Amino acid sequence: AKLVTHTGGCHCGQVKWTVLAPAHVTVVSCNCSICVMKQNLHIIVPKDRFTLVQGEDLITTYTFNTGAAKHKFCSVCGVQSFYIPRSNQDGVGIMPHCITSNTIISTNTVMFDGSNWEQSFGQDKVLKQMSKD
Repeated sequence: AKLVTHTGGCHCGQVKWTVLAPAHVTVVSCNCSICVMKQNLHIIVPKDRFTLVQGEDLITTYTFNTGAAKHKFCSVCGVQSFYIPRSNQDGVGIMPHCITSNTIISTNTVMFDGSNWEQSFGQDKVLKQMSKD
């Protein structure tokens, strides 16, 4: 798929980033405990397609359970606009609702049963590939 440059960040504008991703994005909807509480819809891209433009010094990271996922949020406004997903340690999870560049043409949502993480990840054929080129 053709890649476009999306720009985005947090609510207060202190954290800003760019990401190369398709204009037609596949959004992951997960039902693990934190994704449900945060309504954490996200797209996953390879790390090398993500550039943090500003705000690194204002980012706070929250981890729990295995500590693999790095839930990063702006310490000023509290918005998580990106994170490192447990499922794709070589990728970045981007919140499509934090893309401000009006560059998303369409979305397709896939469900991931994060409440049964190990079993779901073992059977997964889509999520694991999202951080690969």
